[in-house]
Amino acid sequence: MKRLLRPLCLAATLGLTLAWATPSPAQSFEGLDLSQSKKKKKKPTRKPSRGGKKPTATQPAEDDSDSSDTSTSATSPADTGTASSPAAPATPAAPPPTANTPPAMGLDLTTDTTSAPKAAPTMSFDAVDVSGKSGDRQRLDVAISLFKNEEYEKAAMSSFEMLQDPKLAGLHLEARYVMAKALYRMGLYHSSLGEFSKILAVGPETKFFRTSLEWLFFISRKTKNETVILDEIAKYANQEFPERFRTEFHYLLARYHFVRGKALDQVGRPEDADKSFNEVKRLALLIPKTDVFYPRAKFLEGLSYFRFGNRARNAAERRTDINTVGAIDAMKEVIRVTRGTSGLDAEQISTNQKLRELAFMQLARTHYGMQQNRYALFYFNKVERGTSQWLEAMFEASWANYRVGQYEQALGNLITLSSPFFREEYFPEAMILKAVIYYENCRYRESSLILQDFERTYLPVHDQLEMITKKQMAASEYYGVLSDVQKKNKEGLEKSQTDVILERILRLALTDQDLKKTNESILELEGEMDAFAEKGDTFRYSELSKQLLEGLKVQRTSLIDKAGIMAKGKLETELVGLKQLLANGLRIKFETISKEKEFLEEQLKAGGQVSVVKKYKFSVAVADDQLYWPYEGEYWRDELGTYQYTLTKGCVQRDTANRTIQASESN
Repeated sequence: MKRLLRPLCLAATLGLTLAWATPSPAQSFEGLDLSQSKKKKKKPTRKPSRGGKKPTATQPAEDDSDSSDTSTSATSPADTGTASSPAAPATPAAPPPTANTPPAMGLDLTTDTTSAPKAAPTMSFDAVDVSGKSGDRQRLDVAISLFKNEEYEKAAMSSFEMLQDPKLAGLHLEARYVMAKALYRMGLYHSSLGEFSKILAVGPETKFFRTSLEWLFFISRKTKNETVILDEIAKYANQEFPERFRTEFHYLLARYHFVRGKALDQVGRPEDADKSFNEVKRLALLIPKTDVFYPRAKFLEGLSYFRFGNRARNAAERRTDINTVGAIDAMKEVIRVTRGTSGLDAEQISTNQKLRELAFMQLARTHYGMQQNRYALFYFNKVERGTSQWLEAMFEASWANYRVGQYEQALGNLITLSSPFFREEYFPEAMILKAVIYYENCRYRESSLILQDFERTYLPVHDQLEMITKKQMAASEYYGVLSDVQKKNKEGLEKSQTDVILERILRLALTDQDLKKTNESILELEGEMDAFAEKGDTFRYSELSKQLLEGLKVQRTSLIDKAGIMAKGKLETELVGLKQLLANGLRIKFETISKEKEFLEEQLKAGGQVSVVKKYKFSVAVADDQLYWPYEGEYWRDELGTYQYTLTKGCVQRDTANRTIQASESN
């Protein structure tokens, strides 16, 4: 009988969407800005930053991009709030507009003329010199002042009004920059990304190019799925990034090439995929060991080695060994560097913990694929109880336990997986494995009952999957099927039997990490669209709000198409897998019935004296730090993962049965 083995595939659980665009080359020089006066001005005293902490190279504060703009004060006086005309140093600054006073557009004629006479304001802003403040420049200064006063909605709307005026084309780039920052501060991260992308598209010669690149990193930390930033960052791979972002850039670029390599493998272009995976390994070497992104880059490097090892299975054995050793060494390095937590914040500790679990899983799968089952069990058991990879580790460890004949432990793991606490998890192979173990130990009746339960549970899922995948639907409609189930779950609506089956399909589809991340991005976009309703009425019903919502709808449509394609592919893959499991179940059922029939015939010949299984022997002895407690159908959280099944080991040897038959016949 052919044993069913769970396929081991290279899968980075750092969920990733398919990225197809290759990095486009860009100029590596910075253009000189000669549009301002060459006269020196006194630099104003800078206000201390709001954060109060000096940012580190690996965890820069978001305000850094704001403060970095002041370094271009010779070209952008609006960022510092100082007058750029040296002709009027003694002129007092105009007071900021109040709630009842519109922004100043020229001379202030509302002053009380009965008061003491004051010095006439200078007219230097009407001068031809571009360093002077014109009325147009003052409009931009108002938007910047609103931003600094944390009135982000007004700042965004003021900047947007300037963008609608073609006469202010010379100030459009700076106005868009202010608007992009204001949108970020409002929590509209995807809208902000769209505006920064427009600034970057102008080219590296603009003064806001480098700081806009920095804001991409800030946005990537705020979105649930940072892969939405990868395509944008890859476009500027040839640019010289600021020192404090360089390692993060190398890591994100490595992720981009890893996703691209996976996509190329899936469409049958392995030679092009080789280039992407080699680029992953090259970029990983550029990140120093002391950097917080080192463990993540090392993990991607290990997966790249593992992929080359899998591809070379049928090639020279020497090359296979080199790649396998490289994968194992990389994963062990990830485990070493993620052991400590000193100097890390809570988010970095959580990230490193997840990487550590994934490294243990990858080491276990590598050894399992090499038939080194006890090494595989060692690493599976390193995954801590209750973590995100724990259930998967228990299930895969069950196969390794089965291989080495540890049937009691394998069945104990399967009891945990079948508990009510994990009813929503999708492990159809668990029932097949359980039936195989019972078959191996001549428990034919139990094996048949398990297979009947498997068919009753998963045959409707198979039929529904087949019906969905055979429909000629658009990609968005495939995602719509899953989206409807999500909404019913969220709203707590009553579900029909079909909905229950579709819910299983939803959980099935979301086991694909790329699809899960894309789904999270769609939900995040929908949440951002809903956030517009919580803004002030002036912003909510503005033309800016309408345009931003339209842009978000376009992004959402694009992501839904991607998610639909991935959902259809995942459902088709699982349909093939479920067909195979059902076929294996039928074969096991046939073998079980045949064996049961043989033993019944032998039992009849022997006058009912032939035993099918060995005598029932077990012990309740446990280690000193354990307590024996018989399982009586109840599940307790603190017992999950500790079950040991008491099973009669093996079948009675056939020659023993034959001797029993011969003895009974001679009598």
